[in-house]
Amino acid sequence: MDPFDMRILAALQQDGRLTNNELAEKVGLSASQCSRRRQHLEAEGTIRAYHAALEPAAIGLHVHAFVQVTLATHSPDNARRFQRLVEGLDEVLEAFAVTGEADYLIRLVVPDLPALARILNEVFLPHESVAHVRSSIGLTCLKDSRILPMPPPRA
Repeated sequence: MDPFDMRILAALQQDGRLTNNELAEKVGLSASQCSRRRQHLEAEGTIRAYHAALEPAAIGLHVHAFVQVTLATHSPDNARRFQRLVEGLDEVLEAFAVTGEADYLIRLVVPDLPALARILNEVFLPHESVAHVRSSIGLTCLKDSRILPMPPPRA
């Protein structure tokens, strides 16, 4: 990736709706060069998707929770069962295998506390792969960004 690709990525992170002409103006290339580069970045998977960033509260999602999960046993089969569980929950926004006391850290968003209780008590806790669940509720969001920091161009 060269500095032009990095500028294209930075511009598209700010506004994924940019036309090739608008993008070309921002990065200093022709529209056709921007189009080819964008297609290449999409094809290689650097650009994974385009989407609209929604305000959760505007659509009734008021509770942000962080759930630490410890597995019952540490085996590949158990980890796969848990992964399938998490993949099937629309409320889960992100799920990471982590180091430390817990095995996984999950970020989810739900309408209210009863919805969170339902997921914890009826989905996570009874699941065969899960031994322990600990949750924390986000009170105030200090920063909410999906924009990745752009590393300096390589020499």
